[in-house]
Amino acid sequence: MARNGLRPVVTLRSTAGTGSSYVTRKNRRNTPDRLELRKFDAAAGQHVLFREAR
Repeated sequence: MARNGLRPVVTLRSTAGTGSSYVTRKNRRNTPDRLELRKFDAAAGQHVLFREAR
């Protein structure tokens, strides 16, 4: 399966200011805006909002 620009790799950075991040892929056609997910931040010890960084 070829990698193309339709499903790019994005970095999710923590809004808690701990510097934690996740790496994932998103479908640009279905989600053209920046991705926001609630994920577990190990440094903060709780679930926080992670936003897509460019």
